[in-house]
Amino acid sequence: MKASELRELDRAALEQKARDLSVRHFELRLKAASGGTKVQNEIVKVKRDIARIKTVLTEMGGRGQTGSPEASKG
Repeated sequence: MKASELRELDRAALEQKARDLSVRHFELRLKAASGGTKVQNEIVKVKRDIARIKTVLTEMGGRGQTGSPEASKG
């Protein structure tokens, strides 16, 4: 999933997608702990997707208040 695709979604859809991926991440961790050796690659992909979603959500929050994320850091 690309960040440009995520930026087209609204906040509610992104938050729902993040929740779904968090559940998936939990399930994969359990599977890995119980002996699943081929899930490590998928765990990494899910974690990266969650991070991308959180980044886009942060960008949206910054734009809503000041117009640019850089201005809110100051």
